[in-house]
Amino acid sequence: MAPFQLQSLLGYWGMMAVYFALGLGFGIALELSGFGKSTKLAAQFYFKELTVLKVMFTAIVTAMVLIFLTASLGLLDYSKLYVNTTYLWPGIVGGLIMGVGFIIGGFCPGTSLVGMATFKLDGLFFVLGGLFGIFLFGESVSLFDGFWNSSFYGRLTLFDFFGVPAGVVVVGVVLMALGMFWGGEQLERIFGKRDLNREPKWRYGAAAALLLLALVTAFNGQPTLEQKWSRAGGEKQSLLERREVYIEPTEMLSLMHDDTRGLVIWDVRPERDYNLFHLKTAVRMEENTLRNITATGIDPTVNQVIVITGNDETAATRAWKLVTLQDIPNVYILGGGLNLWLATFDPEGSDPVMRQGDPDDQLDHYFTAALGSRHPAALPDEKVLGSLGEFTPKVKVTKVVKRQGGCG
Repeated sequence: MAPFQLQSLLGYWGMMAVYFALGLGFGIALELSGFGKSTKLAAQFYFKELTVLKVMFTAIVTAMVLIFLTASLGLLDYSKLYVNTTYLWPGIVGGLIMGVGFIIGGFCPGTSLVGMATFKLDGLFFVLGGLFGIFLFGESVSLFDGFWNSSFYGRLTLFDFFGVPAGVVVVGVVLMALGMFWGGEQLERIFGKRDLNREPKWRYGAAAALLLLALVTAFNGQPTLEQKWSRAGGEKQSLLERREVYIEPTEMLSLMHDDTRGLVIWDVRPERDYNLFHLKTAVRMEENTLRNITATGIDPTVNQVIVITGNDETAATRAWKLVTLQDIPNVYILGGGLNLWLATFDPEGSDPVMRQGDPDDQLDHYFTAALGSRHPAALPDEKVLGSLGEFTPKVKVTKVVKRQGGCG
């Protein structure tokens, strides 16, 4: 299932060759579209020449439709694609600054390189100005670091924001793009005196085909996490069967006292059990929240260890599957759940109770009060580790490599 790791398929230099070919092709396409000329690029802001709008929007909606169409067919795991994390207000201010620079300079970062490569003097000076701006930003960012990192929303998409299926957004964006194409042509006719009768007729067929593919994408729907597990969960299932992701209570306590691991604890039990007892710093998570990792507030680009806790292992294992299928690394399960934790660190402080009905994920201990994390066993003293013997470490932190992408 895509995306594929090019380096493992082709080797390092094969991967570099593919990147070079893609970059070369992109540059040639920009030059053939006239994007190496600042006058053509700036003309869009005066509604005389909207080729930039039409070309870029065509590229965006075509890529969007193909990505979600192949994802709906089970050929692509969308969660493994790079999506820029959202910093709302810095993004808005940055967009305004870039827009002003685009109007004044006639280039964006990518097209200025095309202009420079074709020996255009204004392209060269735009690139030099951009490099100088990068230097100034790097030297001054500490002065406004608070704003620079503010309003963080993680990997936020339109369908996450509006709470609608991805296919609905795909159809909506395609309709919006087609409306903008039509509006752009009318503006060119009015301000640029463009004769629309001379435009190629095949563009109507292309628009219809794009809309048809978008409708097929919406009809297919995106695969559920359960469907993804049935297709791609084989390797992860072996980790569960070998119990490589189930950590002992003693290792968990060691992690809780280690400030260098960036420990995050998610408690997936019912609210009643959580209120009775939970580990220090544990955050209660609903299963529906874990289905959309953005809603958890977790930043997948940060090196951290996530441990999921339940009363036993059933609910925690189900939650582990949901989280790891969304390409979140370093996720573990508290082996034996909080029942084993309490039996280990508070064997006499709370009374075991007889289970009734379904034995899965019921709390085995009776509490006289809902103490939550105020219970002594919520964070036992680190000294008790010496009396409990050695444990086999399971946690192996995979360093997160930040995926990057985007234009310019």
